[in-house]
Amino acid sequence: MIQHRPANFPSDLEISQAADAAPIADVARQAGIDSRHLLPFGEYKAKVLPNILDTLADRPNGKYVVVTAINPTPLGEGKTITTIGLSQGFKALGKPVFTCIRQPSMGPTFGIKGGAAGGGYSQVVPMEEFNLHLTGDIHAVAIAHNLMAAAIDARRLHESRRSAPELFDILVKDGRFTDWQKKRLSKLGIDPEKRAEDFTQAEKRRFAYLDMDDHNVFWRRVVDVSDSSLRNTVTGLGGPLDGLARQNGFDIAVASEIMAILALAADLPDLRQRISRIIFGVSRRGEPLTAEDLGVAGAMTVLLKDALKPNLMQTLAKSPVFVHTGPFANIAHGNSSIIADTIALKLASGGYVITEAGFGAECGLEKFIDIKCRTSGLAPDCIVIVATIRALKMHGGGPEVSPGRSLDAAYQTENRELVKAGLGNLTFHIKNCLKFGVPVVVAVNRFLTDSDSEIDIVKEAAISAGAQGAYVSDAWEKGGDGAIDLARGVASACELKKDFRFLYPLDIPIEQKIRTIARDFYNAEDIDLFPDVIKKIRLIRKFGLEGLPICMAKTHLSISHDPALKGVPKDYLLPIVDIRISAGAGFLYPLCGEMRTMPGLPSRPAFMDVDIDPVTEKIRGLF
Repeated sequence: MIQHRPANFPSDLEISQAADAAPIADVARQAGIDSRHLLPFGEYKAKVLPNILDTLADRPNGKYVVVTAINPTPLGEGKTITTIGLSQGFKALGKPVFTCIRQPSMGPTFGIKGGAAGGGYSQVVPMEEFNLHLTGDIHAVAIAHNLMAAAIDARRLHESRRSAPELFDILVKDGRFTDWQKKRLSKLGIDPEKRAEDFTQAEKRRFAYLDMDDHNVFWRRVVDVSDSSLRNTVTGLGGPLDGLARQNGFDIAVASEIMAILALAADLPDLRQRISRIIFGVSRRGEPLTAEDLGVAGAMTVLLKDALKPNLMQTLAKSPVFVHTGPFANIAHGNSSIIADTIALKLASGGYVITEAGFGAECGLEKFIDIKCRTSGLAPDCIVIVATIRALKMHGGGPEVSPGRSLDAAYQTENRELVKAGLGNLTFHIKNCLKFGVPVVVAVNRFLTDSDSEIDIVKEAAISAGAQGAYVSDAWEKGGDGAIDLARGVASACELKKDFRFLYPLDIPIEQKIRTIARDFYNAEDIDLFPDVIKKIRLIRKFGLEGLPICMAKTHLSISHDPALKGVPKDYLLPIVDIRISAGAGFLYPLCGEMRTMPGLPSRPAFMDVDIDPVTEKIRGLF
């Protein structure tokens, strides 16, 4: 995130490359990680074996702090900078601390966003390794995902071949196979384009809840590149040897259900079970088709066994960081892994674990509580909401903010009235977060152009809205020293009594869960369920999945579904245009308005600045 750097202030990459980083073995040892639980990947990163928990079982957990934000501008507001800075602030105070954040997708890294390791003097280092491949976890997710996509199309092809119509019957009757193997070899009835006219009247009545004009295979392919031309494709063109044609498409790899599963799995057996439950389509008999039915769940888990191990890195202050999983925050829950948090809480016993929830509080924080905490059994001790003067000005009616364009003067000069006009977005988020029964602290991420008067307005409004405190964070410019006041405020809030609770119970109807989130967290008057959604909810009930939590898919740029609606929109209907099943991850995700699961590239992508010195092999231009 650009902070309008003063003259001669180094770039984030220059700061990272100049850092005196410690060998990762030293970071691990200081964090209490024995070498037998460490799998090094070079000098500055390693994987930690989850069985370390066996040796930590009797240790009490540290305090659990989650960092979220108001709705950001398209440029971001420094949530990760604040997360890293807060951790460095605790380190400066001599407190045990561990940071847990997501691994970034290289799509946004090379597209609009640039680096995602924090910024200035609050970074995870080495930032180029953080942003590029890391230990290959995202690639493992993509390969496992695409193996299943290939298995679906291959199975469909073999089931449809007329040259050997009895193939599967012969295999099933073969006495060498177990009952479980026979089930795998039986015909699944995969039919991505089953049409209503192909059914008898009796079948139509039996499957009335299905939309027979829809595609009944909904597992797409993934790649970790922003490529809008792959959003909608046709695969299998070219003739019988090239498979059977069907409409298909690509999502970005971090939007894969497998990434969400990886983040929520408790251990390897749980990962295996979750993979087996993935529903990739509906058979022509109206039954759910799973990865286990396809016989591919075991192989997928094998591909993911190392990706399940958290990646250990360090901040500029040499405090330990877990960088693990990266579920898409618009579509999935947008939080790092439960395994990483669980290990960190034991290692930081007597101290603090700082984790981050993607995007604004109405998005990532709500999912953190109602999905991640529900799954893990953990509860936060404090919620930190990051706010910036420029984002509040935008919500107060300021000019449009766009990546690649210079900021309007309104964002770079004092404008108290514009700040006051946008305060509703901050106070709305504070009041929402308090619904979970957890103390709230506000961090004002200072930009060089912010005036003290503007900041005082924000701090006063935050406390009036119920925050325990509001503190300026200068972590971008000063590192941990710039976040000491924030760290002290968070530490005080963590000692307060909490009455933790979820936003909704799981045993109410799907429509009621969606309506609760829409009204309580998005300020909507009501929801507008599209006809296809009503049909799919019937299907979900038929499959026995109504008790799953809800993971809303929506824009991060507004409390509502419409990125153009700033401030605190009201008196609107929230359109629910689709609802999809993530049975393996364990949630349902309704789509609010127009949503893209594959980003595109801007006219001037960030990759244009990235290059390498062929002599020194130093990367340059990466934010």
